[in-house]
Amino acid sequence: MCLIIDRGFGGQAMADHWIENHKRDSWRRQAKSSGYRARSAFKLLQIQEKFKLIREDDVVLDVGCHPGGWSQVAVELVGDGGKVIGVDLEPCQPVEGALLLVGDITESSTQERICSELDGRDINNIVSDISPDITGNWDIDQAVAMTLVADVLDFSLDLLCKGGSFITKIFQGVGVEELIVAVKPYFSDVRRFSPMASRNSSSEVYLVCRNFMPWIKRESTIRQTYETLLDVKLNPDEEVVEQEVYTSFKLRKKK
Repeated sequence: MCLIIDRGFGGQAMADHWIENHKRDSWRRQAKSSGYRARSAFKLLQIQEKFKLIREDDVVLDVGCHPGGWSQVAVELVGDGGKVIGVDLEPCQPVEGALLLVGDITESSTQERICSELDGRDINNIVSDISPDITGNWDIDQAVAMTLVADVLDFSLDLLCKGGSFITKIFQGVGVEELIVAVKPYFSDVRRFSPMASRNSSSEVYLVCRNFMPWIKRESTIRQTYETLLDVKLNPDEEVVEQEVYTSFKLRKKK
């Protein structure tokens, strides 16, 4: 994530304040003293403490793995009999016990590489701390973030085992409720969770999806369902007609 601060009037003071707060961040200090590469490692640890999703010998796919903190935690949790595969656009230093790939999770070449490395094993847990490149335009950034999560789901759910879990970072705002509705039919439990290690000023929250039900047939992609729901929400005054959509509910769609 790139932080851009205007260093004009008052900008330098804001920059200095942010840097000082960052240095004083207790989670950052704990991460450094514990050997984790980023404070975000404690977010996954706190999610694990709450939900107990990752088990010994599990296969974990870490999406958006840079700089490697979540992969470090996953390796500790799955032990020697488990497998951790991470993928990110940006290369990061190796994590002992994990295979870290460089690539775009939405591209077929990267997806094929992941499937090859799984060597026929199903994934037990998909964890994602992924964020798109930040433009500074909240509406654009939110839209890209939500569709990216939907794309990750559309690829990875086909590889997830019965009873598996999916954890992803999202940002509170437009589209969150629609994404949850699109995902809910395929898991027995879907909820939001805010780890203590998240900054108080952050709008981030984690979507925790438990107990995947692979027998529930998907007749449209998660992204298609999500975008249809969002379109209905953003255009409520246009003439609409009911259409059946496979999420155990009916929604309205423009003619």
